[in-house]
Amino acid sequence: MTTAKASRSHDATMVEMLKSDPEFANEYLAAALDEADEPGGQQALLMALRHIAEAQGMSSVAQRAGIPRESLYRALGPRGNPTVKTLLAIVNASGLHLSVAKQPG
Repeated sequence: MTTAKASRSHDATMVEMLKSDPEFANEYLAAALDEADEPGGQQALLMALRHIAEAQGMSSVAQRAGIPRESLYRALGPRGNPTVKTLLAIVNASGLHLSVAKQPG
């Protein structure tokens, strides 16, 4: 009898990758920012931040950001719409930095 290999969700795979290579968070967030103005890009950006926070521990990130853990889950959830203050607090608490560059052309 052959057993099928259990598959992992995309979310679980991303969190695992971020846990095993914390430096990947920089590239992952940068890619999400680059695509933030595309259809679905804002939700993808929030999901990328959620994956990063999950890899580092939601409670730990929430504490460093100075926001309740439940608020962090809501802000980074599918219908999340965090304020700029909350977004920056999460990014900083995750040990990351947002930057801006002039678009080519």
